Amino acid sequence: MATLRICFVGDSITVGSGDTGFLGWPGHLCVAETARGHDVTLYNNGVRGDTSEMIRPRWRQECDVRLPDHVNGRLVFSFGVNDMAEETGAGIRVPIEESIANARTMLTEARDWRPTLMIGPIPIIEDMQPYIFPNGIAYDFNNARIAELSRRYADLCDELDIPYLDIFATLHGNAAWETSQRNCDGVHVLGDGYAMIAALVAEWPAWRAWFDD
Repeated sequence: MATLRICFVGDSITVGSGDTGFLGWPGHLCVAETARGHDVTLYNNGVRGDTSEMIRPRWRQECDVRLPDHVNGRLVFSFGVNDMAEETGAGIRVPIEESIANARTMLTEARDWRPTLMIGPIPIIEDMQPYIFPNGIAYDFNNARIAELSRRYADLCDELDIPYLDIFATLHGNAAWETSQRNCDGVHVLGDGYAMIAALVAEWPAWRAWFDD
């Protein structure tokens, strides 16, 4: 049996916006691991709307208090969709080179501190864009930009020797995923969509190595 405390760091996809069961994919994932007999403490450090630029200054302080030196702490990062959103009248929220630089800074520090994994960004439903907030701000999410960012994140993680799971390629065009996303808001998914992400992570060898070795 593995005993782990895991910080999941990211955005609204990490926090599970749209999941009426309030589990998100980290919750679904850790429920499955406890069912396998493991002792898991989950800390969801997802913040709605956060970009890599916003996560970079906050993640270490948040995780420091949750993963003191005496515990078997682990880190899972997942972000990027918000970076590639184009805000009406303001442009791309975080240009791709800046997003890569932010990820490099965070992941290098994380890798040198705790065992670290990275989960890539998700696809969205383009014909449901832009995503309009109650205050009138509109974000136009675009799959081509997200796919390119995912590829660049994969290259970065390979360079840093950090395992990277590309979920964009698996979920893009998946009928069940798209149904869940359409039944939500075109960016987030319902609980069944987050369960799909959890299932992908649960069988990923890099994740399984934390529990099965």
